[in-house]
Amino acid sequence: MEKGGAIYIMGNKKPVLYIGVTSNLRKRIYEHKNKMVDGFTKEYNIDKLLYFEVFDDIESAIMREKQLKNWRREWKIDLIKTMNPEFKDLYDGIL
Repeated sequence: MEKGGAIYIMGNKKPVLYIGVTSNLRKRIYEHKNKMVDGFTKEYNIDKLLYFEVFDDIESAIMREKQLKNWRREWKIDLIKTMNPEFKDLYDGIL
């Protein structure tokens, strides 16, 4: 049985953006928000889920993550605005 996946874009107040991929979106965002993940998101206080996409398989999610990481910042901002024009934290909506 294949496992699904998701890509997500998180940010802080500036916003500094972070793109990630996971097989468990709720758990991974919880870990980022509660500073349980060492690295970029913890260092830059990135704690808001701004955008996400869900996929049937993790391989598709990984391909999309790689694509988005090569995008210009402006394109990422425009993508976020399609789902979340006010840059609100979407975390509560995925619970």
